[in-house]
Amino acid sequence: MDKPSEIYKVTFLNKGEVYEVFVKGVYQSDLYGFIELEDYVFNERSQVLVDPGEEKLKTEFTDVRRSFIPIQAIIRIDEVDKTGVSKISNGDNVSPFPISLVGRNREPGDSSQ
Repeated sequence: MDKPSEIYKVTFLNKGEVYEVFVKGVYQSDLYGFIELEDYVFNERSQVLVDPGEEKLKTEFTDVRRSFIPIQAIIRIDEVDKTGVSKISNGDNVSPFPISLVGRNREPGDSSQ
């Protein structure tokens, strides 16, 4: 029996908006502090109603082979059985996790750790 391909629903913060997309590949990147998203999946059903949020995402990611998302922008990653509707929602009540990937700058002569 063939195992169906894995599909992931990834929710992340981008420019103050919350993106929810479906992809076939999620990996820890070789670039420190990034998550890779590959093979975006959009509903290809012919619909009478067109969702403008999903159409915007299709347009934005149409020629993208791989995206590198900063790890602190990731809100959630779920493995799902089937795709849903990709969407963009308002991110007013979501803020990125404060994280510093580099050490703090020390003043000359500062001996504190």
